[in-house]
Amino acid sequence: MARRLGQSISKTAALVGCSWSAVVSIFQKWSKEGTVVNRQQGHGQSRFTDARGERRLAREVRSNRRATVAQIAQEVNAGSDRKVSEYTVHHSLLRMELHNRRPVRVPMLTPVHRRKRQQ
Repeated sequence: MARRLGQSISKTAALVGCSWSAVVSIFQKWSKEGTVVNRQQGHGQSRFTDARGERRLAREVRSNRRATVAQIAQEVNAGSDRKVSEYTVHHSLLRMELHNRRPVRVPMLTPVHRRKRQQ
């Protein structure tokens, strides 16, 4: 509005509190298109699994922690009309921070160890 009232670019930038180049680019976009709304909604392909599908996937993983990605994908696909690839399952698990962990192998305690621990 300040530009339409005849204010300079520098005064408009100081009034709005942004850079000179931002005022120029926004004013050019407004004068050319009539609006400064960004028409781009989002970038990239939409997710194949929604929030409900990811909750189901997490439930499958927690029910059998030793299952492989292939087994989990098979279980998820068994009760669903949309088929999900192993790649999608793998990346969904990474996004949900459900990483694989190998069980720690600990040597068995001997009777000598037990006696020393109780002393």
